[in-house]
Amino acid sequence: MTGAGATVTGTGWRHRRPFWGGLFVLLGGLEIMFTVWAPLGVVLHVGMQNFIGYLIPIVIILCGLLLWFTPAQRIFYSLVAIVCGLASWLTSNMGGFIIGLLLTLTGGALAFAWTTGDGAAEERDTEARTAGEQPVGEQPPEDPTIGDLSIVTSPRRADTSTEE
Repeated sequence: MTGAGATVTGTGWRHRRPFWGGLFVLLGGLEIMFTVWAPLGVVLHVGMQNFIGYLIPIVIILCGLLLWFTPAQRIFYSLVAIVCGLASWLTSNMGGFIIGLLLTLTGGALAFAWTTGDGAAEERDTEARTAGEQPVGEQPPEDPTIGDLSIVTSPRRADTSTEE
């Protein structure tokens, strides 16, 4: 599918959510999960931490999916993913042999810093206002006397005299 339809369905979906952050968190959680399932000769931590070793990557995977499907809560999910990624260092074979830990931390940071395109436009308009320029898309006021009381009282006409 090409043209405008592909843009709306493919890249439009990705641009309205922290796609890359969610993908990195998801990949980090999957990598940590696979290192927990590794053969016993490869596993470094066994024992009471075994349950937490399975729980942490499941929470990370869920955070990655929730970053995609509920982007309004991205800050909470990214912070949970970062904390769980750091906790995986102790519970899940050094955070999936460091690879899963780094993927999760990178994805959490990307998701935390993600903003929509509208936020960037608002930021440019704010910068333009502080610089004294006219923001893009806004029209200047038509009546230059808006700042005074001529709105409340009848405006003065040039043909009427003010002297009585």
